[in-house]
Amino acid sequence: MTKVKYYYDSDTLSYKKITPKKGFIIKKFFLWFSLFGLGVIFGFAILSNFFETPSEKAKNRELEYVKLNEGLHKKRIAQFEKVLKDLQERDNNIYRTFFELSPIPEEQRRAGFGGVNRYKALEGFDNSKMVIDITKNMDILSKQLYIQSKSLDEIVKMAENKEELLAAIPAIQPVRSEDLRRIASGYGWRTDPFTKARKKHYGMDFSAPRGTPVYATGPGKVIRADASSSGFGKHIRINHGFGYISLYAHLSKYNVRKGQRVKRGDLIGFVGSTGRSEGPHLHYEIRKNRERINPINFY
Repeated sequence: MTKVKYYYDSDTLSYKKITPKKGFIIKKFFLWFSLFGLGVIFGFAILSNFFETPSEKAKNRELEYVKLNEGLHKKRIAQFEKVLKDLQERDNNIYRTFFELSPIPEEQRRAGFGGVNRYKALEGFDNSKMVIDITKNMDILSKQLYIQSKSLDEIVKMAENKEELLAAIPAIQPVRSEDLRRIASGYGWRTDPFTKARKKHYGMDFSAPRGTPVYATGPGKVIRADASSSGFGKHIRINHGFGYISLYAHLSKYNVRKGQRVKRGDLIGFVGSTGRSEGPHLHYEIRKNRERINPINFY
């Protein structure tokens, strides 16, 4: 029951009933309602710090799961990178060296991830940075694995051809030891017998009597048998494959012709003194991929 209030009227010397105005009642109602609403809001805000809604619980659980998976992915990627790094070092320093292949530069293994932003589609989401980092690391790892797999394919191919390679390499002395007078000059720097200047000698000179037999040091195809190369006089060149070519210069005559296939140990010509020569001897060279290398390492 609503409490009735009175006031004392001094003019009539009597108590009169207080009747609230309509507008006052409405204002009072709205004030009370506003205070109640603010109280509910503040109360909900305070309680929400201690209690989660089912939706919030599900989202937080999903976030924890994502973070857990991020840690696991990073750990696995680190393990893969460690194994791959070891394989890359073995590839460059053992496998490729053994098969005379150039190492793959580190820049080539890790190239191709600069410039264009290839992860723009992953931006603007919750945890975008985490997703982009993992995706980028996986892309780099995938490319390195691809390059490594291609390198191993190349090594496998070389291994399959290794027997053929070993059979093709020039591997014997072109003049028999019993026919030699001496080895006149080795590979390296020497005084040129004609100019007396210091000059690089790119082969080995075998001093032997004119007409001494000269033998093919490995199987292959005769690609030249002529005297049209300056300084060499009559000379023969044999292509052994795999980038190897042997050269026999200053011959007196040939025992083969251009285009003929020969085996290791076949008689191909005879020692002479044609071309730029001071006396009977055989100038012998080995070239690998057009680079002249020391023949002494091959017999």
